[in-house]
Amino acid sequence: MSTATKSEDLGVSEEGQAWRVLQRVILPSQSQMDTVPLYLDTGTATGVQLPTSNLEANSRTQAQTVSAPSKEAHVEDFLTRHSTSVRPGERVSFGSYFNAFAASYWRRWTTVNSVRLSVSTAGSGSVIVYKSNARGALQRVDSRNVDGGSVSTFDLTLAPFGDGGWYWFDLVAGSEPLVLRNAEWLTEGDNSRQGSATLQITTLNKTEFCINNLKLLSENPDALEHIKELVVVDQGTQKVSDADGFAEVAAALDGKLRIINQDNLGGSGGFARGMYEAVENGSDYVLLMDDDVVVEPESISRMLTFADLCKTPTIVGGHMFDLYNRTVLHTFGEVVNPWRFLWEQSREDMLLGHDFQSTNLRQTSWLHRRADVDFNGWWMSLIPTRIIREIGLALPVFIKWDDAEYSLRAKEQGYPTVSMPGAAVWHVSWIDKDDLVGWQAYFHARNRFIAALVHSPYEFGGRIVRESHYADIKHLVSMQYATARGRNMALRDLLRGPGQLHEQLAKKLPEIRDMMKNYPDSVIATDPDAFPAAKLDKPPKHGHGVREPNKLGLIPIAAKTVLRQLVQPVAPSSQVRPQANVAHQDNRWWRMSQYDSAVVTNAEGTGSAWYKRDPKELRSMLAESVRLHSLLLKDWKRLSAEYKAALPEITSIQTWKKTFDAHSERVDER
Repeated sequence: MSTATKSEDLGVSEEGQAWRVLQRVILPSQSQMDTVPLYLDTGTATGVQLPTSNLEANSRTQAQTVSAPSKEAHVEDFLTRHSTSVRPGERVSFGSYFNAFAASYWRRWTTVNSVRLSVSTAGSGSVIVYKSNARGALQRVDSRNVDGGSVSTFDLTLAPFGDGGWYWFDLVAGSEPLVLRNAEWLTEGDNSRQGSATLQITTLNKTEFCINNLKLLSENPDALEHIKELVVVDQGTQKVSDADGFAEVAAALDGKLRIINQDNLGGSGGFARGMYEAVENGSDYVLLMDDDVVVEPESISRMLTFADLCKTPTIVGGHMFDLYNRTVLHTFGEVVNPWRFLWEQSREDMLLGHDFQSTNLRQTSWLHRRADVDFNGWWMSLIPTRIIREIGLALPVFIKWDDAEYSLRAKEQGYPTVSMPGAAVWHVSWIDKDDLVGWQAYFHARNRFIAALVHSPYEFGGRIVRESHYADIKHLVSMQYATARGRNMALRDLLRGPGQLHEQLAKKLPEIRDMMKNYPDSVIATDPDAFPAAKLDKPPKHGHGVREPNKLGLIPIAAKTVLRQLVQPVAPSSQVRPQANVAHQDNRWWRMSQYDSAVVTNAEGTGSAWYKRDPKELRSMLAESVRLHSLLLKDWKRLSAEYKAALPEITSIQTWKKTFDAHSERVDER
């Protein structure tokens, strides 16, 4: 059912019924035109095409995209944060990431059963409402011709959205421009019981990012309306409070900002501090955010409203877009594969790194099916303090797996996690990072095992021990000895049990970095001419060198490679000059294992390291890896029981408080 009125009051019906805003239509600023596809769609496509002859064909046939190129967006058409102009005779769709209404998420997780769309316009034209189903098929719902200044309202049920689907609307202008003044998605109720949150940012020497985000938040007071406190946990040596512009932005935040200076306890130490402070100050939620992000401020209001209306206390996460390619979505939802105990996308049909510039929401069928997740990255995650009081704070593991483990722990107590479409940050991409090598390898290995010991449903953790040993072999035959040594250190610490985790928080990283100085594969030179020119003693076989083995030949080739590296002497010339220059993307074990030395570019492209084969190191570390993994298998059940028993203590508010007191300045800075 729809109605159109001249009323400007979008929050109260003619009968005096109060309406609560769930989501407002928002638009990018004129300086962020590269993000336009996330806010509106100017293409002529209406959706994906699906066969309709029979159900069997529907299940077999993939949706086909039918779309015309999007029209160029004009900066002058974006009037305000909530208002835009549609040119005469043109059509604009709000079936976009930030402005479509993710109906299936509200139906599944909240108490909302129906919504009202209210669209305020000026000028003549049409408002057309659409919905989609879980397969991405579009269905026209209703329309309204408008003329002059008017408010069109559409009352919409959420009943059909069991597995997926969105609502959205299009605007079609007549012979004159049609102006969208504002639009909102509403539900019956009021804002008298709106939860409060502590917004917390963990930072390490990224002062410019922090100042920019604080400034952005200060310029969007609506986003901070229900933020009780904005806490920056500064663990770096370059202090945010000393940065240019800090005094001005702190004044603009009008007393809500607090800086806590503490030693570098890693992401888990910073985020645990945010959880602790939110509990202490009486907030209903803590909103955890990374420092190297740019936030869409409206996301904060949306996440708080969604969490308030959830049927049970729920962790509500925001999505992550690429900061340097802003229409690219990292992932739509993630789970932990219980057999491998490894992160992966929640469905096989999802595209990792989907670009909304190429195919927008209406044209991408898999985006319409609801993605149910195990966890959400802590680049942006809203956690009810009720959950924190019940299950504790983050694991004291410095970095890696703290976010996934926390949601798995909450899930076991009946508290779900939702990755909420329409709420997001832009985050520095992982395209130019490789955190499986170098100092972070220790934390990847140890923390994944800790999470598996606590949460894996399989005896001996499924495949995790086998995969870990395979990873060691790959690193060793690739001459990545510093990484392999760090992974062996991780298993030794793991076998010691959970009692030393808090003690290691501030100590382990310096220890790892001291160890890595002894290995040439971790010594980076930034000068491209720092190493001698590369030369092989013999030309490559058949002129093409090494090729990637197929799956059938993988194990025999790996075994042959290890044996060769164990017994074959190192060519003396390879210690004088490298045998090859290898780009980071070509740094694969089956290629690197054929060299005695090579200069390899790092993931960031800022420098290179000279990898050198050392059979003695290989023998020593391989033997140690075999020994440690054998011990882990032998003691798995005992270790699992120990870590499970220790979990309430090591994650407790009281234990974390002792750690914070030992590593924090006495006086917080405001």
